[in-house]
Amino acid sequence: MKYILSILLLFLSLNAGEKMMNIYDFTVKTIDGEEISLSKYKGKVLLIVNVASECGFTPQYAGLEKLYQKYKNKGFMVLGFPSNQFANQEPANDAKIKFFCHQNYNVHFDMFSKIDVNGENASKLYKYIKEKQGGFLTDSIKWNFTKFLIDRDGKVIDRFAPITKPKDIEEDIEKLL
Repeated sequence: MKYILSILLLFLSLNAGEKMMNIYDFTVKTIDGEEISLSKYKGKVLLIVNVASECGFTPQYAGLEKLYQKYKNKGFMVLGFPSNQFANQEPANDAKIKFFCHQNYNVHFDMFSKIDVNGENASKLYKYIKEKQGGFLTDSIKWNFTKFLIDRDGKVIDRFAPITKPKDIEEDIEKLL
């Protein structure tokens, strides 16, 4: 028992100086070009989604907006990150993406500048959330509209495949609210 306690104390002392990361440690660029800290969302339940305007899953924007409108007053937010890494389905610039989302789906949840979600140039945020919630076979994002659910403490709780409709995540969101 004394041996186990010594190992535990050693482990705790080695890690005492390390700060546990969460999504609040990241800075991202809004779709309007403003750099913001994700600490802005402290205390909220988040759904982080890589989105695209010319994808078969693009109609999910409507479901994402519906979730946002239903739960925003309870501390819920959707964060949309456009990416053009899947079959060139988000070729537009940020201004055109913003217009498309508002014009076609009346999107009011927060949108961000187009990023890479996989590969060498993947955003630091996406590298982190993929590490925390790996995917099937590999951690890479397989397609547009992969969703990550984040709790109020900034911890990545779950990952949902592109085929998962926003309404099918509603119960998971409610549990965290």
